[in-house]
Amino acid sequence: MKELTIGIDIGGTNTKYGIVDKEGQVVFQGSISTAEYNEFKDYFKGLANAIRQAIQGLKGEHKILGIGVGAANGNYYKGTIERATNLKWKGIIPLADMLKEEFDIPAIITNDANAAAVGEMVYGAAKGMKDFVVITLGTGLGSGFVANGQLLNGKHGIAGEVGHTSVNPAGRYCNCGKRGCLETYVSATGIKRTVYKLLADHLEPSELRGIAFDNLNTKMITEAAIRGDVVALAAFEYTGRILGMKLAETVVHTDPEAIFLFGGLSLAGDLIFKPTIRHMEANLMPLFRGKVKVLPSGLQNQAAPILGASSLVWNYLDNTQQKQLQKIIA
Repeated sequence: MKELTIGIDIGGTNTKYGIVDKEGQVVFQGSISTAEYNEFKDYFKGLANAIRQAIQGLKGEHKILGIGVGAANGNYYKGTIERATNLKWKGIIPLADMLKEEFDIPAIITNDANAAAVGEMVYGAAKGMKDFVVITLGTGLGSGFVANGQLLNGKHGIAGEVGHTSVNPAGRYCNCGKRGCLETYVSATGIKRTVYKLLADHLEPSELRGIAFDNLNTKMITEAAIRGDVVALAAFEYTGRILGMKLAETVVHTDPEAIFLFGGLSLAGDLIFKPTIRHMEANLMPLFRGKVKVLPSGLQNQAAPILGASSLVWNYLDNTQQKQLQKIIA
């Protein structure tokens, strides 16, 4: 009998879901619109129906062991989504309990960056590592910390919000209500804001001039930089400098073996990695220099959010088994 898990990644626009085996093979994947549902109860009904149809379509003998969910403001301890700024539904949503009741299997929820970190450990480039950090560079900046083989959740289940540490207390406005948060500088949105600041400061020709803010994206900036565009190159250098400086601070907290960059902005390759590594090393406490690797994620594909979410179940089951063994030994 094939053992499988379900992974759900809830985004502000779409929700991706899939069924995954222990080796990280996605045997089914699909998506539904998140944005079209104004009421959460209607969204949940649509999601549950989609998952049930996916399970019914599986061939051969199988057993679904659990459901993992990655979502902004996902609380691991409570199994809730709490006041997510990118979702229409406000307040506290007890999603884990609802999924348990609907499917009668364990359901684990955490924020999307923590899910990416567990996914990196279970399926990705962090296999065999006990101490590492994953930085997700999407619309915002998320982060997940693993120390001694365990995901750090913190007292309230919301540990590791590096994206909301301060770069400049009087800096750019952030959706969280603060100013100068790291994600306002280092993210897909952050580098766009940087480009527009540089376009105002520079007099040199740039192919990015004349592109509306809403139409500009990371891929355009990357391609312009590859062609030698002065503003695009300066934007990557500025972004890498800020990220490198903040990673130097991050290193002293958990002494990681590696830091993995994941998400759209990380796909720029050397354009973001080289300045980030250079500035991180320049700002590191001497004791740490040359010891912490900055690497691309091993999950850079369309199924990565599903893999990250589904890995929560395998990690949960492994931890549960270890605790049971410890009780027997004791």
